Amino acid sequence: MAKPTLKVLVNFSSGASFGQALILDSGQLDINVLADSPTAIADVTSTVQAVNINRGRNANTDQFQAGTCSVRIADTDGNFNPANTASIFYPNVIPNRKLIVSATDTTTGISYNLFSGYIVSYDYVQANLVGEVSYTTLNCVDGFRVLNMANVSTVAGAPAGQLSGARCNALLDAVGWPSSMRDIDAGQQTLLADPGTTRQALAALQTVEISEYGAFYMDTAGNATFQDRALTSSSIGSTPTVFADDGSGIDYAQAKWILNDALIYNDASITATGLATQTASDAASIATYFTHSYKQTDLLMDSTTAAKDYALAYVASRKDTSIRCDAVTLKDLNSTNYNAGVAAALDLDYFDTITVKSTQPAATGTSTLNKTLQIFGVSHAITVETWRTTFTTLEPIIDSFILDSALYGILDTSVLSY
Repeated sequence: MAKPTLKVLVNFSSGASFGQALILDSGQLDINVLADSPTAIADVTSTVQAVNINRGRNANTDQFQAGTCSVRIADTDGNFNPANTASIFYPNVIPNRKLIVSATDTTTGISYNLFSGYIVSYDYVQANLVGEVSYTTLNCVDGFRVLNMANVSTVAGAPAGQLSGARCNALLDAVGWPSSMRDIDAGQQTLLADPGTTRQALAALQTVEISEYGAFYMDTAGNATFQDRALTSSSIGSTPTVFADDGSGIDYAQAKWILNDALIYNDASITATGLATQTASDAASIATYFTHSYKQTDLLMDSTTAAKDYALAYVASRKDTSIRCDAVTLKDLNSTNYNAGVAAALDLDYFDTITVKSTQPAATGTSTLNKTLQIFGVSHAITVETWRTTFTTLEPIIDSFILDSALYGILDTSVLSY
């Protein structure tokens, strides 16, 4: 039986960087100095009782959300008691220390990051009797919280005509985000000059994300990640990992199927700052599902042509609906002979393509639900005895035309994205 092995590290140094201390010099964060001490990393795995990780994208806003993690620790020695001067961590049990959760696939020996973030609170449950074990829960949020605390106004190196990837780097530079903790695509869209208004850094980055029709999120290693629409439109073409209940793929515990109109948008209005509003709609979809409107203003694409293309692509990608698998929960990763499930649970992440198959009863024999989608949410619920992983799945951000794809290379059906 190939159980994955968990590791939880707490980095008590200051700063955004997980591997080394550094000073953020923007002066706009809630904490003026985030790094002024050597790195001090503690392995607390042996005391961990439970871990819950949740990361994902909001399907209605088309934006990734802050990832969260909670780690419950049996604090047998009072090391996480901030008033305990004898604690081996004293005086560093304070908010905004860093936490990293990883796991190793014992079959392959490969280690994977599952979450990297910052401790925002320590919740204590005191034992009723002296000598009984007390518990501390470390509540953590990923780097989105740091970017949400930082304001930007005038951004150096953000002129008109700049590509979206360069604009992301300029915004990250403005708040002192480490260059070693970035994975930024060049971008496809040229932008207007930065507006220079005072706003949260995260909001500014998400405006660039929408203007590009791309994706901005924190990866499992804590890197600020920007993917342009060339990737968001083509990634669905990769070979899917198959989950199936009929023996043709990785077995799973549960698949959640749903058919609704929650993700339909058949009328779009897109406005870039200072430019005329561009619209698109689909009459057949409106006649079938009623009007589902989508609106974005104050975007940064530098032409009405780009705004029009955005509106057209958005409506074309979302004007219809079909049954979809909202989530698939794998079997307990501690199950016997579940090597493929363990590998998938630890390796798969955002934009990875999966196929989910479910055998359903029918009037005569059986029918099969079969859908190819992308992962846009990952959660792990881990205890001493169990490990449950759930993938949240969605249609591609852009349902584009992909040459030679049996699913997304269909003339008159697939979307010719801009």
